[in-house]
Amino acid sequence: MSDTVRASHILLMYQGSDRSTASRSKDEAATLIGQLKTQIDEGGDFAKLAEEHSDCPSSKKGGDLGAFGRGQMVGAFEDSAFGMDVGAVSGVVETGFGYHVITRTG
Repeated sequence: MSDTVRASHILLMYQGSDRSTASRSKDEAATLIGQLKTQIDEGGDFAKLAEEHSDCPSSKKGGDLGAFGRGQMVGAFEDSAFGMDVGAVSGVVETGFGYHVITRTG
């Protein structure tokens, strides 16, 4: 089992999520992240969608978070990233920061 992974993500925050400046409601964020996941599943460009929609500063790099080890990300995010094969895309993952779609890149 790998000690580190590399991943990219799209994060949609909502009013009340941790460190959020977003004005969208939780329901609006859930709907939009679902639409983005569908676009990715249908062949959409993950990095381009991250640049256009993600609320994380990593959006400037197509959602790339770089490499990280266990204990560096919140639980549900870490479990998803470490549980995927390279090249896989997660379902919608909810954390205190909002909704994520994650792809493991290394």
